[in-house]
Order: sequence, then C-alpha cells, then structure tokens
Amino acid sequence: MHIPDGFLDAKTAVATTVLSVAGVSFALHRVRRTLPPKKVPLLGLSAAFLFAAQMVNFPVLGGTSGHLIGSVLIAALLGPPAAVVVVTTVLIVQCLVFADGGITALGANVFNMGLTATIVGSGVFALLTRVLKGRRGQVAAIAFAGWFATVLAAIACAGELAASGTIGWRVVFPAMTGIHALIGLGEGALSAVVFMAVVRTRPDLAPTRNAPSVPSSLPDFVGLGLLVTLGVVLFVAPFASPWPDGLEAVAARLGFAHRAVTPVLAAPVADYHLPFLGASRVSAAVAGLIGCLTVFGLALLLSRALVTEHEHVAGSAP
Repeated sequence: MHIPDGFLDAKTAVATTVLSVAGVSFALHRVRRTLPPKKVPLLGLSAAFLFAAQMVNFPVLGGTSGHLIGSVLIAALLGPPAAVVVVTTVLIVQCLVFADGGITALGANVFNMGLTATIVGSGVFALLTRVLKGRRGQVAAIAFAGWFATVLAAIACAGELAASGTIGWRVVFPAMTGIHALIGLGEGALSAVVFMAVVRTRPDLAPTRNAPSVPSSLPDFVGLGLLVTLGVVLFVAPFASPWPDGLEAVAARLGFAHRAVTPVLAAPVADYHLPFLGASRVSAAVAGLIGCLTVFGLALLLSRALVTEHEHVAGSAP
C-alpha cells in the first residue's frame, strides 16, 4: 500500500504531510513522557521485525499479494504512540533507502499506515478486549483489529487518490476495499500468531494492568527476537511472492499505474536489490539485512534520546 511518486497531487501530498508531522510529533511527545527506559530496546526490535515482515509478501487472489502492516500488533504490545514511531521509522527507511513508496507521498503513507491504521486499529482492539476477556479474547481482538486497520488504511489511500483526481472515488473505493479486505485476513492472522508467540515468552508485554513477572531477561528476549528477525530476512523474505501488492494491482487494473514517476532522489538499494548483486535472492537477503539493522539503529537511537530527556525532566522535579 506504499503510494509511489506521481499518484498524488500537490495539495493532497502537502495536506497529508502536515497531518502526519503533527501526529508523529504528538506521538514522540507521548513516548518521551511515558516510555519506560527498560522498553527502549523493544522499539528497535519492533522496527527491525516490522521491516522484515513487510518484505514477506503473501499471495492473496488473482495475482495479487499483500504484506503485514503491523501497526495494531505493535500498538498492542508497546502502546499506540510507540507504534506510530516504529511504523514511521520503517516507512522513512523504506522510502529513502529502498524506494518503497514515493518521497512526495511519504506523508500520505505515514498518515495511512502509521497514524490511521495505528490509532483507529488500536482503539478497536481496546474496545474489543473489554468485551472479549482473557488471552483468547485478546487474540481474537487483535485479529479483527488488524483486519479493520488494513481496510481503513486502504480506504484512506483511495480517498487520497480520488482527491488528487487520479481515479474516481466510485471506482477506486470498491477496488481498494475489496482486495484489502482479503489482505486484511492475512494481517489479522499474522498479527494474532506473532502476538501469541510474544506474550507466551514475555507475558509482561500483554496489555494487562497486572502483568506477571517472567524469569527471562529483556536483553535475552531482544536477542532472540533479533535472531528470529534475521532468520525471516535471510531465509523467508527472498522467497516472498513476486506478485504486485494491492495498490499496484488496483492501479494496473484501473489504468493509472503509468502515473508513477521516477523518484526525485535515487535510492541506494532500490527495489531491495543491491546493484552489484542484481535481482537475486541473495541480493534481497542482504538488502533486508541492511534495512533491519538500519531501522533497528534509528529506532533505538531515537527512543534512547527521548527517554534520556524524559529521565532528565523527571529527575529535576522536586
């Protein structure tokens, strides 16, 4: 669902950029005030895992593929503000380093997947967990909320395309909603599986007030998570579905794919292929490794800077 350059007009690109800057700024403010120092490494791990997971396109229907957005999953484990920061970090690296999503459309992509999917999806998850009790209720809630967030992000994308005059609303709305309703099933299933795996290992990360203590240390968990993430990048991502994703398939079917233009700035690892390795599985694996380490480092540095400031403010209080 990464919108490329050329699909949006100037007014839509500027409007979504302004909204995204405001939303991400508020999320950073909330992370600075609420993120416990011990959870700082989890932002880096979440960003690395999300980058790896988004490289794994799964086949859907009719030559179309989809991939995990992960906004609701991260929000359930770390909270919505941290999820906004994590998803935004991944989107920025994907755009600038891998040409996955256009620079002029970065604000729209952050608005759709980083803000809309995260905030509304996590709200749906919170409401459902009040009705569906226990761990099974949480798993069912995250599955539905993940599906809902995917469809909602697709609707937001359709609205931006229609507002830009790229394609009519009555045409693009059912096309985007229909295919992403199917992709959302994969989103919900993957979110539920990863959520169960995480909370079984670290039940203290489950969204409950009285979290049980666990014997394993957080550094051990982060190390294990990085090993799993690197395993996904090296041994799963190179074999991902080559079919176009939902937006690409809709653009080709509705006849506006030609509007995509060459990015303003050339990405060093465009299309997840290193120039000296070509379009090979080895190239995709190495590119994924570079991306995971990059987003891990950026998210970790950012969160450490924010928490350091938070600790300073807290320590200066009377």
